[in-house]
Amino acid sequence: MFILANLLVALAQVLDLLLWAYLWIVVARALISWVSADPYNPIVRFLYAATEPVLYRIRRALPISAGGIDFSPIIVFVAVIFLQRFLVRSLYDLAQSIRSMG
Repeated sequence: MFILANLLVALAQVLDLLLWAYLWIVVARALISWVSADPYNPIVRFLYAATEPVLYRIRRALPISAGGIDFSPIIVFVAVIFLQRFLVRSLYDLAQSIRSMG
């Protein structure tokens, strides 16, 4: 059973790392949107390509913008934090309970 527990810990760690990376990508995208960045810059294009599918779905589902301010990055930020606190922590706890059983 320890193999399954180790697999779950590894999965939780990778998921946590991916969520942190995506969180910083969303933060960078929000910061880039405040300045007039070159839309042909490869970094800017990557940030838009990595975040626009998620942000577009949130904007479509919850059309909340006030005074031209887009709140969809904040919603993504909160969702990522929630997934880190709930899903990643649950995977760690599940791995711990599997270890204690075996």
